[in-house]
Amino acid sequence: MADLGEKITGRKGTGVKKPERKAIRVDMTPMVDLGFILITFFVFTSTMSTSTAMNLYLPKDVAKPRQQMNIKHSGALTILLGPDHSIYYYEGIFDGTKTDIKSSNLVSIREVILNKKKRTNEADFMVIVKPAPESTMGMLVNVLDEMSINVVKSYAMTDITEEENNVLAIL
Repeated sequence: MADLGEKITGRKGTGVKKPERKAIRVDMTPMVDLGFILITFFVFTSTMSTSTAMNLYLPKDVAKPRQQMNIKHSGALTILLGPDHSIYYYEGIFDGTKTDIKSSNLVSIREVILNKKKRTNEADFMVIVKPAPESTMGMLVNVLDEMSINVVKSYAMTDITEEENNVLAIL
């Protein structure tokens, strides 16, 4: 570990004897071994970051349109994601006018979802999310987070129709 080497002697002037010093050499090999053992221990015992992904359950692809999932129009809530973090929604079928669409934001959309969920039978309740081409991915993720926060069991994400996109452009 440590090694005492040769004697170092010297005189400081005539008649004064300087005390003998010995050279000390410290072997750092065990210290380096200990360092690598500690690094290895902490690497093996630490947990790596887990992915924070949302599980999406997609419906089965069916050949016949009648076998697809059908929903009641009275239980449908459609959320439209527009440009500049704007959110619009309507209930039921879109009639093609802008009077049907109501404006909202990320905070109040939770109340809209909860109110519709309370008024609708759980088996009939369905939320349809339609992002516009100008909407951001962050808003889509926030709305999908609202689905999991509010325990919405049936929701879908589809493309926005041309009529809905035209009404969003007017709004």
